Amino acid sequence: MSAKKGIHFEVSERKILLRLIDILFVFLGLYLLELCFDFDYITIASENTLQLIVLIVYLSVFGTIFELYDLLQASKIDVTFKNVVLTASLTVLTYLLTPVITPFLPENRLQIIYLYFAVIVMIFLWRVAYITFIQSPRFYKRVLLVGEISNIDQIVNALNVADPNYKIIGFINAESEADEAVKFKGLKEFNSEKLLEVIQGERISEILVASLNPETITPDVYHNLISLLEKGFTIREYTQVYEELTYRVPIQFVGKDFYKYFPFSRSNQNKLYLFFHRLFDIVFSVLGLAFGLVISPIIILGNLVGNKGSLLYMQHRIGKHGKQFNIIKLRTMVKNAEQNGAKWAEKNDSRVTAFGKFLRRSRLDEIPQFINVLKGDMSIIGPRPERPFFVNELSRIIPFYETRHIVKPGLTGWAQVKTRYGSSVEDSLTKLQYDLYYIKHRSVFLDLNIFVKTLSTILYYRGQ
Repeated sequence: MSAKKGIHFEVSERKILLRLIDILFVFLGLYLLELCFDFDYITIASENTLQLIVLIVYLSVFGTIFELYDLLQASKIDVTFKNVVLTASLTVLTYLLTPVITPFLPENRLQIIYLYFAVIVMIFLWRVAYITFIQSPRFYKRVLLVGEISNIDQIVNALNVADPNYKIIGFINAESEADEAVKFKGLKEFNSEKLLEVIQGERISEILVASLNPETITPDVYHNLISLLEKGFTIREYTQVYEELTYRVPIQFVGKDFYKYFPFSRSNQNKLYLFFHRLFDIVFSVLGLAFGLVISPIIILGNLVGNKGSLLYMQHRIGKHGKQFNIIKLRTMVKNAEQNGAKWAEKNDSRVTAFGKFLRRSRLDEIPQFINVLKGDMSIIGPRPERPFFVNELSRIIPFYETRHIVKPGLTGWAQVKTRYGSSVEDSLTKLQYDLYYIKHRSVFLDLNIFVKTLSTILYYRGQ
């Protein structure tokens, strides 16, 4: 049996496609400028190879910072236009300000305007085409879920949010006993005896097996899956897909075979990686504290007017291997904010002062923590350190919670750039999933990704 599969671009393929076509369209724009407007500031020629490479690098860096390659953002036309304008503005400005590695300013200053609008127009035209065609249903991956009824809503919702092009068309209950149909709005349940017909009729290109206990899968379904696999049909396990699409470790689905899910990154023991990681911590902390000293008059004045109290405060946090340390922060809440005991931070928390809200959103409240980084209690990148009270509470509720303490906590981290508020146990579970993903996949590339996304968080004023 061979089902005709539609064309589908994986997440990584779409990101590469966006970057490559962005570059090609910018080059096409330069060629059209040269052809139509006697443009000679930067032309497509072999002698301009270095200048063209620099343009590509600037475009890639600023495009990443301004989320041009975030697939969820790239699917919205209005957000895309805003991000294209921001990217083009910083790319062209930086290009003009680095004449050592880029061409000197043209005598005809109008050529700068030509370049600026060419970058915007060409990239935006390509993005309109991307949203119109690549994001259309014809390129969706049509998936059939085979497994148990329990937790189906968690699986489907998480995957739909992570990748709108990954469409779970329906569900087959593979359990031996099924007294009732699946209770999930919008998801059709198919008869397990018609698995092969469903794949053919619904143009399914992938089967997602979601079963906590493979022994519950009926023999008929099991043999059909084996037959499909032998014919080259794609069959994947749901925790693998969940982690690949959401960039989170699905610990809520992990059972006694937990060790299969935690082959932690070798970077955690790699001496060279740890050395450069620590070197980066020191250098960046010194620069961060120097920046803090420069803007300290503004912060002190803002604190006097908006906070009316002490500038700094210290709080116990849990660090690597469960060791407690005192974190240093700029005060953002009213006095005696927790006189009735520890309380979750909330969105629009009434305890946060007006100036404190600015400090949090801009991440300026974390500048004193560079001292903690220099002392070795923290790193620039890692899971955020939590308070002992919440660690004790969450450790009793969420499995593997204390696993996040096998690395140093950080000023910023994967959870901080992927999600915002942590005001409940469910939010803490989500953040833990991201933290464990970081620990599992820790690398120079992931650290760089977090650093760039942190810049996006600051520029878009999304701090907590």
